[in-house]
Amino acid sequence: MEETGSPADETCIFLGISPENPHPQPCQPRNFLLCYTHRTHTPPRSPATRTTCSVCGGLANFEVSRKMIPSPGPLPSSRDEQERIDPPSVLGKRSRTQALVWPRDSAVQGPPWKPKRRRDKYCGAAFVVLLRKGRKMANDRGLISPSDFAQLQKYMEYSTRKVSDVLKLFEEGEMSEYLQGDAIGYEGFQQFLKIYLEADNVPDHLSLALFQSFKTGHCLEDTVIHDVVCLSDVSCYFSLLEGGRPEDKLEFTFKLYDTDRNGILDSSEVDRIIIQMMRVAEYLDWDVSELRPILQEMMKEIDYDGSGSVSLAEWLRAGATTVPLLVLLGLEMTLKDNGQHMWRPKRFPRPVYCNLCESSIGLGKQGLSCNLCKYVVHDQCAMKALPCEVSTYAKSRKDIGIQSHVWVRGGCVSGRCDRCQKKIRIYHSLVGLHCVWCHLEIHDDCLQAMGHECDCGLLRDHILPPSSIYPSVLASGQERKISKTSQKTLDDLNLSTFEALRIDPVSNTHPLLVFVNPKSGGKQGERVLWKFQYLLNPRQVFNLLKDGPEPGLRFFRDVPGCRILVCGGDGTVGWILETIDKANLPVVPPVAVLPLGTGNDLARCLRWGGGYEGQNLGKILKDLEMSKVVHMDRWSVEVIPQQTEEKSDPVPFQIINNYFSIGVDASIAHRFHIMREKYPEKFNSRMKNKLWYFEFATSESIFSTCKKLEESLTVEICGKPLDLSNLSLEGIAVLNIPSMHGGSNLWGDTKKPHGDIHGINQALGPAAKVITDPDILKTCVPDLTDKRLEVVGLEGAIEMGQIYTKLKNAGRRLAKCSEITFHTTKTLPMQIDGEPWMQSPCTEQLSSGTEATSSLSMA
Repeated sequence: MEETGSPADETCIFLGISPENPHPQPCQPRNFLLCYTHRTHTPPRSPATRTTCSVCGGLANFEVSRKMIPSPGPLPSSRDEQERIDPPSVLGKRSRTQALVWPRDSAVQGPPWKPKRRRDKYCGAAFVVLLRKGRKMANDRGLISPSDFAQLQKYMEYSTRKVSDVLKLFEEGEMSEYLQGDAIGYEGFQQFLKIYLEADNVPDHLSLALFQSFKTGHCLEDTVIHDVVCLSDVSCYFSLLEGGRPEDKLEFTFKLYDTDRNGILDSSEVDRIIIQMMRVAEYLDWDVSELRPILQEMMKEIDYDGSGSVSLAEWLRAGATTVPLLVLLGLEMTLKDNGQHMWRPKRFPRPVYCNLCESSIGLGKQGLSCNLCKYVVHDQCAMKALPCEVSTYAKSRKDIGIQSHVWVRGGCVSGRCDRCQKKIRIYHSLVGLHCVWCHLEIHDDCLQAMGHECDCGLLRDHILPPSSIYPSVLASGQERKISKTSQKTLDDLNLSTFEALRIDPVSNTHPLLVFVNPKSGGKQGERVLWKFQYLLNPRQVFNLLKDGPEPGLRFFRDVPGCRILVCGGDGTVGWILETIDKANLPVVPPVAVLPLGTGNDLARCLRWGGGYEGQNLGKILKDLEMSKVVHMDRWSVEVIPQQTEEKSDPVPFQIINNYFSIGVDASIAHRFHIMREKYPEKFNSRMKNKLWYFEFATSESIFSTCKKLEESLTVEICGKPLDLSNLSLEGIAVLNIPSMHGGSNLWGDTKKPHGDIHGINQALGPAAKVITDPDILKTCVPDLTDKRLEVVGLEGAIEMGQIYTKLKNAGRRLAKCSEITFHTTKTLPMQIDGEPWMQSPCTEQLSSGTEATSSLSMA
């Protein structure tokens, strides 16, 4: 018995059909067709290889498996001989049952072949057996299968509907005809899925599996009728999947398996839970042979009072600790390594050969290359390609701790064998092997001389090999003790895929957590993303546009010695640092920057350069390995608006990492930001962005929208007023780092005095917190670790351009201080780390209220 779908995904289940046999034989004319989905059987009328269900008319191609059904032998020569054949036995070992079809649009016409009564008897018996088996599977399952759940999640990703909106249609709207009290039938359930998932053709096997999973007797007695489920249960289930709290999900699954509604899970109900966990583990390709005793032991650990049953409180307590119940029950399915290649189109500048057909793709021709394993194929060969060899974590205890080589044919870019140092003749045919983890390249003949263990090559300090990541359920019982995470509560719990995985990094290494913003730097972000997915474990690389930085930080929360690499602009770096502050990590890892944006001022100060220009990422990772840790100051911003009718934009950040400014430069940045939001297609390269900045700066120099700024604000430094009466300023910048506007040093260069700036601080004592003396300011050097800010005045956009082009050394140095307050009397443009906004009259306080961040600076 196997499932097969029509072009409209109308799925019927037939006897005697299995796609597992690679050499099937055609159907024979004397057997019957049984559709389990639609509860009917259909006698065939003529031999064919195309099928139509007698109920839904679904069309499909069926072939009979020799592995499943013995060959029926030669056909009978006459009707009398055919009638003497013993009827097929569905349950017997000598079954000759095969599936046969008759398409509605076939050109062959004639009376249908009618089976004898004995055949109808056995057909009916077979149907009853299959029906009972299907219902028993549904009852044993409790939840839908892992594969069905994964398919359901795909539908939900593309749907914009909310459960509350669909419920209104059923309770008060046009779908109320399907509602019977609190219950709906199968037809109503299908309409619910169609509306909620915004899909016209939800596969029947998925809707049927979901419908059966809800038939657990939750409805009131007066609404319990045949083939009816509670609408409240359905809405609760989908509401939780939309983003419900972890404790709500845990409570729902508890009630789902508590079939007798007595408030505890007894031994039989626990067995059902273990069966579901085994199915999920099998779907995730885990080694299930060793898993059952582990799961049994884990379920015993959940029974904290030793009563022999699990209460709701014990269930919730276990789910709040190291036991990933929702993942093990199949409610989080992104953990699966699906073996699919991550294809991207690529033009090859050198001769390359297809890994499937081994013929040349052609010099300069386009093919497909897998980002994960560098498997290369023609476009037409992609559908037949072998599964991807990259497995991102260990699925069995025997695979934990020792990483093996994973060899893939071809992909030998260097053209030289790392074993014998001889050339690999890559230009003549598909030759050579490369390891996807250590990136060694060898001859085919040198494979026998290579060891089994892989050390991850030159980048071993950064890589988390699959042998270091494994399901937490495979950990020993002692490692799963609740005392290890007793500080975790349901309030701060956020169950995800990564709660189910445990990381045990290789000793003396520093695993790297990589965040990539694909939108930064034009198309550079996308290229950097797939390059890191090949150089490192894909589970170390996170696309910020998908889920943000939180999943990655949770995954690496307890990894000792880890580092973070942020690939993006200054705004991306600020986003990551702010998220780290909110994550309450036990140890804050140091952060390095790969500059992809337009400004990249922080990356310049940390000596990572002004922008990534396609350099070798392997070399950059080696530089990161040799970098040193710098503790960078960070400053908090508090905005207190005045009681006015003027409206202002929301403040983008509460933390300053690079700089804060009011006036002319913020006005230019704000106009740039508005235009980019309105016409993003005009800002798709770094050069275009600079040209737009130049245009807005020219316009600002003509109109001078921030002229006589000193009349609209007052400044206090550490409680003392700063005199601006004799100055004609259009902007004020407060600097934490010596770079602004993509490399401009507004403070200017300074010859260091004897004893350096720290010597001045020591000589002045407490007075060094505030420096306004012009002579001392001439000798002050900006430092991102000195717990002080530099205040600079700007006379206009022309002066900014002169500083950027080195025609002028610096702006007007006003002060160095540890606290500064602005009082504004009208709406002014402001910006924090390149993110501008318009602010109504207010009071703004900048203070050192945030702990310094550990950053990695190139040595």
